[in-house]
Amino acid sequence: MPKAEVKDVFLGSPSNTLLSRAARIEGIGFGVKSVTVLAENTQRDLPSVQGGMIVFDERTGTPKALIESALITDIKTAADSALGARYLARPDARHMVVLGAGSVASNVIAAFDQVFPSLERFTLWNRTHAKAEALAETLRGKGLPVSATSYLAEAVAMADIVTCATMSTDPVLQGSLLRPGTHVDLIGAYRADMREADDDVLTRGDIYVDSRDTTIGHIGELKIPLAKGLISETDILADLYQLKAEGPGLRSPDTITVFKNGGGAHLDLMIANAILQLEESQ
Repeated sequence: MPKAEVKDVFLGSPSNTLLSRAARIEGIGFGVKSVTVLAENTQRDLPSVQGGMIVFDERTGTPKALIESALITDIKTAADSALGARYLARPDARHMVVLGAGSVASNVIAAFDQVFPSLERFTLWNRTHAKAEALAETLRGKGLPVSATSYLAEAVAMADIVTCATMSTDPVLQGSLLRPGTHVDLIGAYRADMREADDDVLTRGDIYVDSRDTTIGHIGELKIPLAKGLISETDILADLYQLKAEGPGLRSPDTITVFKNGGGAHLDLMIANAILQLEESQ
């Protein structure tokens, strides 16, 4: 597939943001997903992220569809992380730890359960432990081996895969806790001031991203340590375009791999196109 053109626009404050992500992919067309992000909506019993995506015909520019953003994002986010892990995580991974207890955490667990048959258990951690317990109970009801813990350090130290799916602006994952061979999947940070992993995670691990264009200069997870000189752009070994062309980035069984899931607009457009194709075939 040809490399996408992408552009992100942020408006508003860190706590009250309008995020618009646009993409063009030759052979597919144009797409724009616009969402509002209000963390305090959880106190109003409303989603923290709301919006929609418009897909335009490549040849005529005619709007083809308006798709609810949550459907696009739910599929895209989990698929992006699962694809990164297929390239970078050990194929015999048995224990996955997930930081966060929202819809992203639920979708990621379901996706990894399909992609990694070797996984025997999932452990959830959340700042509000009751939310982790509630989600674990829901997922167990779907037949998934999920438990909740309030002991983050102990869980991470025993993990083969660690996924961060939080809205944190300060690191919640410490690199000193990671054992050799762990795969780290970073999802939550999407703004320049947001981070989920501390400096040790990035300096201990081999770093990969889903797209260089949507992560390196835009997301605090990479932008902050780059500005501090702790890592350089040459430390970012590959993105998904390169991994697809060159094959798996995994390395020795003891290497820690770090995958930043930036969730760019090109992925939204690919998922929207797949949804439309499925709809047209029915």
